[in-house]
Amino acid sequence: MTTATIDKSTTGSSTLQIATFHVDNLLLGLQIHQVQEINRHLEVTAVPHSPRVVRGVINLRGEVVTVVDMRQVLGLPTAELTKTSRNVVIHFGGELVGLMVDQIADILTIDANDIDPPPANISGVDGRFFKGVHTTKDEIVVILDVDEAFSVS
Repeated sequence: MTTATIDKSTTGSSTLQIATFHVDNLLLGLQIHQVQEINRHLEVTAVPHSPRVVRGVINLRGEVVTVVDMRQVLGLPTAELTKTSRNVVIHFGGELVGLMVDQIADILTIDANDIDPPPANISGVDGRFFKGVHTTKDEIVVILDVDEAFSVS
C-alpha cells in the first residue's frame, strides 16, 4: 500500500496553504494550488448512466465541469443542497472538476511537519481517502487525497 504525501514542491518551503471545507461533520482540506475557484453554481444537469458519485455537469464560462458529490465519494448520507453548499473547482486529470461540499471554511497556513499520517478511518470514512490530518486548537483538518477519492466508482 502506498502512502500519499503532501506536495511541498509548489511552495519551496515546508509551509502549506490549505483551503478547507465541510462535508457532513468532516473538515476537509486541499492544498490551495489544487483549487481553481469556489462557486455557488449548483444548478447541475444530470448525466444519464454516470457513476453514482457524479451529481452532473455545470457550464462554467463556456467550459463543461463535472460535479462530484463528496458525500457520495466518502460514503456519507446524501444531504439536501443549502444556501451554504458550494462547488470547489479543481484541476484533475487535465480537466476541471467541481467538488460539491456543504460549506466553505478558511484558508490555513500550516507547517508540513504538523501534518500527521491519517488514521485507518475518520468518522467512519476509510482513511485511504486522506493524505494526513492537522490538529488545530479547535478542530481536526483532514487533508483530502483527490487521486484516491476519484478512484471510487
